[in-house]
Amino acid sequence: MERWILYAFISMFFAGFTAVIAKQGLANISAELGLTVRTLFVCAFVLVFAALAVIPSEVKSLQKANYLWLGLSGISTAISWIFYYKALKVGDIATVALIDKGSVLIAILLAWWLLKEAITLRVIIGAVLILAGLAVIAKK
Repeated sequence: MERWILYAFISMFFAGFTAVIAKQGLANISAELGLTVRTLFVCAFVLVFAALAVIPSEVKSLQKANYLWLGLSGISTAISWIFYYKALKVGDIATVALIDKGSVLIAILLAWWLLKEAITLRVIIGAVLILAGLAVIAKK
């Protein structure tokens, strides 16, 4: 198994925990306060991780394009998290998490359109299955 696939599975595992733990953390507080506290922890953890993992000389290789695209990614993440927490506060975890994972469909289309990544039969079948799962779980 390639290393990036292992990383993706580890990400999936912790993302699953994230929704359940966050829902518990939102008890008796607003989604906005919960998101703020969570984001402070994320920021602190990532800064410690960067201090341990990033080679200081690599910082010099940052270019304007890196700042632009990573900045836009950060803004997109913040908007996603704001509405994810609002949904998680009042919705059930399975539905909120699955709808959120529907972002895979958006990512596939944007990667094809902007990055010229191939959409194979395997990707189409997977996307259709995700869409079907979304329809089944989201329907009340």
